[in-house]
Amino acid sequence: MEKVEIFNVEKEDVGKRLDVFLQEKFPSFSRSYFKNLIDSGDVLVDEKDVKSGEKLKMGKSVKVRFKEPEKISTEAEDVDFEIVYEDDDIVVINKPQGLVVHPCSSTRHGTLVNGLLYRVKNLSGINGKLRPGIVHRLDKETSGLLVVAKNDKTHISLAEQIKNKTCKRNYLAILEGNLKDDEGEIETKIGRDKKDRKKMAVIENGRVAITNYKVLERFKNACLVEFSLKTGRTHQIRVHAKFLNHPIIGDKVYGKEVKCLNGQLLHAYKLTFMHPSTHKEVSFEVKPPKYFEEYLEKLRRER
Repeated sequence: MEKVEIFNVEKEDVGKRLDVFLQEKFPSFSRSYFKNLIDSGDVLVDEKDVKSGEKLKMGKSVKVRFKEPEKISTEAEDVDFEIVYEDDDIVVINKPQGLVVHPCSSTRHGTLVNGLLYRVKNLSGINGKLRPGIVHRLDKETSGLLVVAKNDKTHISLAEQIKNKTCKRNYLAILEGNLKDDEGEIETKIGRDKKDRKKMAVIENGRVAITNYKVLERFKNACLVEFSLKTGRTHQIRVHAKFLNHPIIGDKVYGKEVKCLNGQLLHAYKLTFMHPSTHKEVSFEVKPPKYFEEYLEKLRRER
């Protein structure tokens, strides 16, 4: 069961950050709780998605949707995933398709976090008990590299690099049809889809999202593309591929389902960042999974 509260911004609230305003209204909850609520689209200002740092103006309406908390497992479990690299500060993971990163209401067991608790001795605590060590995420059906922090100092450093766009994340995807240009930059605003809150969409009042792309190989009715992120919005590459009218093959949410695939052909193949302790640039690469390579070979034979 969910509960909705609506407030009008009064004179004494003008200029306050949205997350501060909410924390003052509900002091038993933390600002980070409200930041997560805002990021998930459960807080609207005049029925529009906004950032947690939004400065409030007189007469604006703030709607907060509270969902009943559910019991979620954060127990250590033996979960199958590849550790590409590990030292005292970081763990670099090659996440398989189908693995959820952290426990949530729809997936309470068998996540990457459950597996990390089983296999890794220390994890940063900045993101709380449900997301220990998690600095950034990949969608359930996206495979590839992500870095996990083993202590808070490392977590802060990696989060800053992502925020300042010095952490480079490169992806491979196979798109429906052929892009007109061989390379380019996509800049839009992305926010919650007004018709379906579980989806993201290009909307006027969203947050700026920038993606670069380069076509690596063309086929009869598809193309292999490398994407690099300048920002990190939810489902960013998938939404931008749809925006170009060339959705990722196998994307059941933003494109169409393909019977021989379990999800989209999107793979985070390269991750580059400054190591928080050595202050030297480190870079990791992993090949796409077998099903990705097999689909690629099928396209090459058809060509």
